[in-house]
Amino acid sequence: MPFDAARRETEDSNVESIDTFNASSRTFTQMESLIVKITTAQGLVGWGEGFGHKANPATWAALEDIVAPFFLGRTTVLNDCLPAAQYAFHAFGRTGPVHYALSAVDIALWDIEAKRAKKTLREFINAQARHEVHAYASLVHYAEDPQEVSFHLERAKSRGFRAFKLHESLKPAIKTARDTVGTLPLMVDVNCKWDAAQARLGFEDLADMNLLWIEEPVFPPDDSHSLRELNTAFKNVSGGENHSGVQGLINDMERGALEFAQPSVGKIGGISAMLQVREAGQRLGAHVIPHCFYYGPALLASAQIIALDPPLQLSDGNLRPELEIPFLNWDVQLHPWHAPHQSLMESDGSVPLPSTPGLGFAPDEAVMDQYTIKYSALGAG
Repeated sequence: MPFDAARRETEDSNVESIDTFNASSRTFTQMESLIVKITTAQGLVGWGEGFGHKANPATWAALEDIVAPFFLGRTTVLNDCLPAAQYAFHAFGRTGPVHYALSAVDIALWDIEAKRAKKTLREFINAQARHEVHAYASLVHYAEDPQEVSFHLERAKSRGFRAFKLHESLKPAIKTARDTVGTLPLMVDVNCKWDAAQARLGFEDLADMNLLWIEEPVFPPDDSHSLRELNTAFKNVSGGENHSGVQGLINDMERGALEFAQPSVGKIGGISAMLQVREAGQRLGAHVIPHCFYYGPALLASAQIIALDPPLQLSDGNLRPELEIPFLNWDVQLHPWHAPHQSLMESDGSVPLPSTPGLGFAPDEAVMDQYTIKYSALGAG
């Protein structure tokens, strides 16, 4: 679906310091979503979403030819079908297209089970779950242009956001951002821009910016040794979107390499995997905040998982940022929760969650038909 990032054409914005495969690049003008719909023999429907973006052709192939056929004709009982699939596919890698496809199916199966229980997904997992979450604006990349960064942060503040994440890495832009948002939570995602030595210099340079976290500071993103050294020194390293499976992420949490663990529900193995990381975070005292550059079922899945636990107040009095919302303008919405900042967000940055059973994902069929670029139906018969 096409979106508008509301970029202004300035001289400095014509050159980017990120690659064109990054979803925050100006080369992205539409966002693809790989959505899965599962229908049971009893007529229950579950929705899921797998990563995503320019990897969609590979995830599609894995889903259509390998993962989806495995589930046809099987029970939807979570403790039966999901462990069997995870074992069957373990030799295909702990991350990558097969795992992304499995993540989509996992989400859909949890949606079905919650609907069968006639409960929202969050209440199906935890009866004491809350009914709203606090969102933060995930801004695109503005070519390190301080004026452009400030302009869009003001836009985000006017939409109700009370926390913000940048995709910049240079201090002039980040300092302007801090001046613009004052004491509100500010984070940066540098997209694995640095090696270990550069990362240490970058953290030192930004130490006075009071950044809640610096996301994926090194390449490769799961360089455990470098992450642990940085987090030991600075206590604000985040990562996890591109770690290899649940165990790879938990291992780094146990090593103290991450202050903020950020698994992506459409990558790491769906809701089943996210719950394992959540449990590890509770056990280890680490923050677990999902990475979520989605607008379909994975967005709602992330929100439902966040709502399992009470909000957390930071030492500076601000609420901890929770749900990542791509700060984009959409002319058309696939479902009511597609872009909360355009319709649902309260002035304090909170967003009410759906009260319908399951995920709460109910797509507009006309919009789905208009924007579907590829479709396949598989049946057990």
